[in-house]
Amino acid sequence: MYKQVVNKQNVKAVILVSGRDFGRCPLASHLPTALWPVVGKPVLGCLLTSLADQGIKQAVICYNSDGSFLAESIRADNRLELKFLDESLPMGTAGCIRDAANGETDSLLLVFPASLICPPKIDMLINAHRDGKSDLTVVFNAVHRNGKQTGEAAGIYICETSVLEHIPKEGYFDIKEGLIPEMLRAGKTVHTVVLPNHVGNFRDWRGYLYAIANYLENAPKLNADLKLCKRNNSQAVWTAANSRVDPSARIYGPVAIMDGAHISEGAVIFGPTILGRDVSIGKDSVVVNSVLWDGAQVGLNCEIQRCLIDYHATVRGNTIVEEKAIPFKPEGMLESLVGSALKVAKNNASGFGNALQLQLGKLNRKLPDWVQAHKTKMVPWFAAGLLLVAFLWSYWPGLMNLWNVWQRSDEYSSGLLVPFLAVYILWSRRHDIAQCRIRPSIWGLFAFLAAQGLRLFGLYDMYSSAENLSVVLSIAALVLLLFGWRLFLKLSTVLLFLCLMLPWPNRIQAAVALPLQRWATSSAVFCLEVMGYEVMQEGNVIHIGQATVAVAEACNGLRMITAFFVISGLVVLLVRRAWWEKLIVLASSLPVALLCNTLRLTITALAFTVLSGEHWEKIFHDFGGYAMMPLALATVVTELWLLAKLTTLPLKEEAVIIARQKR
Repeated sequence: MYKQVVNKQNVKAVILVSGRDFGRCPLASHLPTALWPVVGKPVLGCLLTSLADQGIKQAVICYNSDGSFLAESIRADNRLELKFLDESLPMGTAGCIRDAANGETDSLLLVFPASLICPPKIDMLINAHRDGKSDLTVVFNAVHRNGKQTGEAAGIYICETSVLEHIPKEGYFDIKEGLIPEMLRAGKTVHTVVLPNHVGNFRDWRGYLYAIANYLENAPKLNADLKLCKRNNSQAVWTAANSRVDPSARIYGPVAIMDGAHISEGAVIFGPTILGRDVSIGKDSVVVNSVLWDGAQVGLNCEIQRCLIDYHATVRGNTIVEEKAIPFKPEGMLESLVGSALKVAKNNASGFGNALQLQLGKLNRKLPDWVQAHKTKMVPWFAAGLLLVAFLWSYWPGLMNLWNVWQRSDEYSSGLLVPFLAVYILWSRRHDIAQCRIRPSIWGLFAFLAAQGLRLFGLYDMYSSAENLSVVLSIAALVLLLFGWRLFLKLSTVLLFLCLMLPWPNRIQAAVALPLQRWATSSAVFCLEVMGYEVMQEGNVIHIGQATVAVAEACNGLRMITAFFVISGLVVLLVRRAWWEKLIVLASSLPVALLCNTLRLTITALAFTVLSGEHWEKIFHDFGGYAMMPLALATVVTELWLLAKLTTLPLKEEAVIIARQKR
């Protein structure tokens, strides 16, 4: 039995997130290891949940890249006071401890790697540290090799804040090479602890597979959406309600089968294995000790052993793969089709041309009269349809990534509405568009090539914002190519409106997130003080009466700003007003969004002084954000009404002379 820890209020968890290591992570998604999935949930999210379940109240996440992406990808536990610490330059493990402690002198610091699948018992760690009477405790995994138990670094440390005296005030400083030797020279005590079980820390895909195997073999329960069943009266198999397993398929656990996964007839699955959402296993294929992320496809009669398969990656039929990380290759099908076409064209160039001309002639004679009469007008639209299909096929992975951003990110969830609103705007302008003369422009081809160049730059440099922007630029280039300058200029504002569906670049979001969070907190405190309440502000925490309201990064107002810009853009494109009036409406979106966010936080803080219980607080917090949308629309309409009243000149009365004709 572990000793009972009396008070964990002064215990702070420091989580170290490593950057994207492309050498150890040969996957197309290039996710940081902290966001690799464990049964549908990021590794970092599992660690935070475990810490909260064990009574930890404070956690600091130290990272040197992808901070905003991390915040979007995990759902922060309300039980944790979570802070993100951006280490723009490498600081080392000890340097991160120094920055996370932030001058505190009475805290016990627990340092964890973010890529850790099986978190240990916190009470056991703290008691082992106290029993050792040490200033720093280094934790090791128990590893059995050649019949002997040896220690392997777990990346976990427990230390008192007194160790800060031995860490330089700034710059890079590591624990193993810097802090431990410095403490030993100063006569301090460094203690080691060997854990009974492996905590599942990993740095590459091989370590990830080992940690997943350990997790599945020792986990008493998994995701709440998975149902536990038994196979062969021994090993456990977890299946989702919407998964499809052919009766002839054989599964030997431990195996987790996520929602939408499909296992065909004759397939054999050996655990420990995880099949992600919408994974497909072909007929008579064998999967052994592997992890397949969402959307992965395995063809028929394949053999997969000890592999990690990337999101939406495909393994072709009759393939044997062992000990590999298989990345997603969107260009594989295109290369195959192009290669086949070039091969046919090379071998049968003249015969292919004659046959194609003959078939086109037959098709032309069979067309109805009304089609032949309007053939010249229909050709551009037919070409547009073909290009649309090709565009969707080419950009499908990028569009799916956008869809995932809209689904998981509150800040950019309004982007999901932008394409549909753009279609509605086009429909409202259909009569004007129909009168535009169609004159395809060769400049559209050059614009399209430039958009693809930007896309290639984004793919090569892993700059997702460039890939996303190329989607809108490609649409604009195709409009110019197929329909010409006149229609392009008429639709230019709608094409610009499509940019609102794209998430902001990570650097821009990271630069504005903290100032917005500070503004939201300070403005809400100002409003509460004006209303006569006694309020105290500590960083981004508001103390009002007996209640404490923490203004998280998700409440910084960025969601309001993106949503208000979408609403204002829609109104501006639909109403008939002078250009300067529309510009005023767009420019006012930012201050209106900030004021509405301040109002929401003020009302939420007041409500928390009355409401009790996490359930009611969560309901009020969530629906408070939705209530701001009608307020935004009402604000825009009121603004247009005021502009009409202030700028419309009164009509001049003129005398009307009525002349009578003499009879």
